[in-house]
Amino acid sequence: MPNAPYRLEMPAERVTSVVFSSPHSGRDYPRDFLRGSVLDEHAVRSSEDAFVDLLFSDAPKTGAPLLAATAPRAFVDLNRSADELDPALIDGVRIAMQNPRVNSGLGVVPRVVANGRSIRSGKMSLAEAQARLGRYWRPYHACLQALLDENRALFGEAILVDCHSMPHDATVGVARIGRPRPDVVLGDRFGASAHGAVTDRIEAAFVAAGLNVARNAPFAGAYITQHYGRPSRNQHAVQIEIDRSLYMDEQSIRPNADFRAFRHLMAGIIARISAIGCSDLPMAAE
Repeated sequence: MPNAPYRLEMPAERVTSVVFSSPHSGRDYPRDFLRGSVLDEHAVRSSEDAFVDLLFSDAPKTGAPLLAATAPRAFVDLNRSADELDPALIDGVRIAMQNPRVNSGLGVVPRVVANGRSIRSGKMSLAEAQARLGRYWRPYHACLQALLDENRALFGEAILVDCHSMPHDATVGVARIGRPRPDVVLGDRFGASAHGAVTDRIEAAFVAAGLNVARNAPFAGAYITQHYGRPSRNQHAVQIEIDRSLYMDEQSIRPNADFRAFRHLMAGIIARISAIGCSDLPMAAE
């Protein structure tokens, strides 16, 4: 198993209310997990938001913390609730109310990776599932909440930027006729997880860099934005999905020739986003 439940990179001086989180970029695959999988290591990685933590690695230089997963999404999904347990995968779990994510195999301990491919044959024990949550899920979310609490104490507000990537084909159905596909999709739960001024400023940061931005379609945000987005408490959460084809080869899961240039572009975007938490915006609940 990975040595640490997460990687936290803190700035030399904390000057912004923004926190960056990368819950799906973990790539430390436990040997026992890989040996027990019916998939090869390359196929298992298809669910990974590969290199997203590297794209946002300049966050501490702008005065903002960067929290990144170590354990991979196929092992434990940090963007799910701890109670999203899959009875089709885990012994001793009762079938509860209908949950589309769990039903499709994408619970907090995933049953499948991209394109619905099963990770393993047979079930695991509830004890094994709970061990994963105790080792990785709970420490990650405890750290994330602590960072947000600290920012609210320091700055009177906290802005969580939840960093993800999306397959290039994910936006095929949402692109308007005659207009380019979005390079970035922002999810704020249709305004429920962040004040409009926050989402507007994050969108402006990407647009200023020449990227096309859409909101809430096809990704409006999952557990992290839903759980941590509390605009009435001056705690805002916005999910960012970046088209993987901009910086990586999706088939080989390797950085492409544009990776270095795109990472440089992201450095400017990160600086603009961090600056949101250094200014006075009318972000209190209306």
